[in-house]
Amino acid sequence: MTEVILVDENDRAIGTMEKMEAHRRGILHRAFSIFIFNHAGQMLLQQRAAEKYHSGNLWTNACCSHPLPGEDNMEAAHRRLHEELGFDTALKHAFHFTYKTEFSNGLTEHEFDHVYIGYYDGMINALPSEVKAHCFMTMDDIRDELHKRPALYTDWFRIAFPLVVQFNERSA
Repeated sequence: MTEVILVDENDRAIGTMEKMEAHRRGILHRAFSIFIFNHAGQMLLQQRAAEKYHSGNLWTNACCSHPLPGEDNMEAAHRRLHEELGFDTALKHAFHFTYKTEFSNGLTEHEFDHVYIGYYDGMINALPSEVKAHCFMTMDDIRDELHKRPALYTDWFRIAFPLVVQFNERSA
């Protein structure tokens, strides 16, 4: 049974709850999203496995998950990146945002989401139970795809992508 860290609107831990229960009840909890770029400036996208508990077959950023109780966010991000995609790389905390979205299966994501950015050009060995497919795309192509076919992308990716663009522009 996996637990998530429940937080208040300022990301202060206020307890833990079994992950699926938190998603059934729509309780705010800590999460992270990792955005990986290659050195050509393309972003790594993954298509979530069909059997995921929500958003199966949708495209999204490289990796998302939740830190375990007692686990540092950065440690959790490195752990999950290796578990899902079979590699690790240096990550930088970029920003955070909070979102809430309901799914047709009765689950609700209500997350205080820490966003990490990293760079990687090597081999990807994705875990099939998590990742159906992956690819690198230019930012312009992603922007066009989000405009033309938004339903192919996860809710949090549609929220986070423009924030990542803004962050990268400020950091350039």
